[in-house]
Amino acid sequence: MAVLRAPVGLGKAGKAQWSSIAGSYRLRPDEFTVLEDVCRTTDMLAALTAAWVEDGSPMTTSGSMGQLVIHPLIPSIGAHRKARAAFLKQLGLPDADEGAVPVPNQHRDAANTKWSERGA
Repeated sequence: MAVLRAPVGLGKAGKAQWSSIAGSYRLRPDEFTVLEDVCRTTDMLAALTAAWVEDGSPMTTSGSMGQLVIHPLIPSIGAHRKARAAFLKQLGLPDADEGAVPVPNQHRDAANTKWSERGA
């Protein structure tokens, strides 16, 4: 299966995500757009996590009035994880067993067959 090139500007994590999905599944053009969102979110998540780790992985920091507050990167990391999960869910990829080769989306293929037969 030919793999479309990863979009320009993806980082290491995003390119790895692109390769793992685009190389394993047949996607429609609109799904490649969602995959790009997955990959860019993966890159942002990697950058946020790296910045938090570089800062010593603190749970809290001092707020503007000196009060103890949650470190600002923690909610950002959580939000990007949720966004990536939502994008991946939107793709509707089938679950693959550990070590198994992923297969195309059988539900989508069945629906496409049903609708293409109606038009014939």
